[in-house]
Amino acid sequence: MSEPMIEVVNLTKRYAGHLAVANVSFTVGRGQIVGLLGPNGAGKSTILRILSCFLPATSGTVRVGGFDVFEQTDEVRRRIGYMPENNPLHVDMRVREYLKFRARLKGLSLAASRDRVSTVLEMCSLTEVDRRIIGQLSKGFRQRVGLADALVHEPELIILDEPTIGLDPNQLRSVRQLIKDLGRKHTILLSTHILPEVEATCSHVLILHQGRILASDATENLQRNIFQSGPAIAELTASTSTLQEFFAAQSEVETVDIVPTDGDWKRVTLTGRDGHDLRPLIHQWACTQRWPLRELTHGRHTLEDVFVKITRTEKEE
Repeated sequence: MSEPMIEVVNLTKRYAGHLAVANVSFTVGRGQIVGLLGPNGAGKSTILRILSCFLPATSGTVRVGGFDVFEQTDEVRRRIGYMPENNPLHVDMRVREYLKFRARLKGLSLAASRDRVSTVLEMCSLTEVDRRIIGQLSKGFRQRVGLADALVHEPELIILDEPTIGLDPNQLRSVRQLIKDLGRKHTILLSTHILPEVEATCSHVLILHQGRILASDATENLQRNIFQSGPAIAELTASTSTLQEFFAAQSEVETVDIVPTDGDWKRVTLTGRDGHDLRPLIHQWACTQRWPLRELTHGRHTLEDVFVKITRTEKEE
């Protein structure tokens, strides 16, 4: 097995008595797109700043590409492309001019910077605006300029802090696809508090809560390990109160959600207790209660369900 791109062991960071990151350990393999998921204040940006050599840790070990971020910062920085949450672009510069400037700062020669800038402009679909002043661009295009900046020196690892925040749905879809495309050649660590963002782009997720890693696994493994079985979804004809009262009385049912659809039909989503598959029982109940049944299928728990389940369990403990 090849050496991991990121190795974090017992990382801790304190700010004036406040514990922002508490004894965190994780690894990110080469070629993975990994989502660092958590609410605001969970410690995501702190971890990214430490990985990027912008912030010292209180204790612990962090290595990127085999190099220590505290002892070999120059080597680490050569291997990282970092786009922070508040994208610090020079808004009075033109796109191509800015990217050439950034490439030269990152050590590329004049000829190499010229060629590489043309490459990243095409990769990030910026060729049509390469002569435009950055401050006149839309939010979506400015995010693409930030991505191009992170890519211009051909880093092995790309770190993105809330890369899609503030984008409209079309811009969001476009940037998501760009991140997926980049994942074919680069390792990507993406931090966000938007759960569907991780589900749409990442193969692996780290769930961070109050400065600690609560879960680390492939997204499908988390769903399977936490819930064991997905929800059962049925469309039935009965009143909402009748359905609610009946299912609340069944010991096999943990949660129930009822949504009216068309006419008298109700879409009922049921989660079984202890991962129980409720579909055979739902069919049986529909027959005994004489409820017309037009759909019965197996659903899938979302990453939001996983996150709520994990953090709720943590609070209860």
